[in-house]
Amino acid sequence: MTLIGMPRDAAVTMSLTLECILYGISIFMFLGTICALTHNRHMHDIDRPSLVVAVLLLILSTAHVVVNIFRAEDGLVKHRDIFPGGPTAFFADVSQSTYLIKSALYVMQTLLADGIIYRCYVVWQSARVIILPCILWCSVAVTGVHAVYSCSQSSRSIFAAELARWIEVFLVSTIATNLLSSGLLAYRIWLVERSASTMRTQETSLMPILRVLVDSAVLYTAVLFPALICFLFSNTGEVVVVDMAMPIMSIAFYMVLVRIAINRNRRFTTFPKSTTSETQQGDSQQYPMSPLQFHASKITHSNGHLVYGSGKGQSSTDFE
Repeated sequence: MTLIGMPRDAAVTMSLTLECILYGISIFMFLGTICALTHNRHMHDIDRPSLVVAVLLLILSTAHVVVNIFRAEDGLVKHRDIFPGGPTAFFADVSQSTYLIKSALYVMQTLLADGIIYRCYVVWQSARVIILPCILWCSVAVTGVHAVYSCSQSSRSIFAAELARWIEVFLVSTIATNLLSSGLLAYRIWLVERSASTMRTQETSLMPILRVLVDSAVLYTAVLFPALICFLFSNTGEVVVVDMAMPIMSIAFYMVLVRIAINRNRRFTTFPKSTTSETQQGDSQQYPMSPLQFHASKITHSNGHLVYGSGKGQSSTDFE
């Protein structure tokens, strides 16, 4: 099979460099996320699921960077002169243990990052809404596990027809899961914002949250589409794009929590502006930061959380 793109050893060097840079950024984002989740909160108020996912993403991305460093050392230093075909052949061998480990880590991180399905369920409070995203998530799991297993049974190129098909389906399923879940989540928040805008008495809005969700989905998808194109055209650039995807998945997750925290702090430190001079002269009372509620679907600001619920008397759910 004729491959296009840069030599594999050059691709591995570039991918490791870019991944390390993005990994450094993700470390700072992780620290910001921990601060956003724990600052000025009691232990029982901390969003534990988000905290656990944030830590797991850091662990997986760290392990991926470490494995890639060992893989680069093996191919470029240890086995440079003893592996048949040199570094290019070494990095093309998908049965190498380091390649299998990094691929397994990538699949696990993808499944964890696609946990946005849970947020979708939290906001909609309906299992029907997440049926299709769950099916797509299962497709990601099945194709990802099978692709890693196929690599362990073959020493051929990753672009071999039978292996490439599984990887392509894996990437398509991942893109579809991300776009569908993010779209459903954004649509629900837009509906809540539209309903609340007619009765809002203070300067609060869900639009910043909507924008950050869209930004996160676009960022994640922007790295998956090039990876899919590289596989379709047997381009060795897939090495660079796929390795970059690991820290980007973490960054996309962290940026949502960090920007929600920033928006929350702005809301609590900004007083509503008076709309008329008469109000300024006759009444200096400021509107309190009271919960904003409506009957069919409600959103409440409580302890810095965005709390969603439906109907009167039903339990609400935090969304971070």
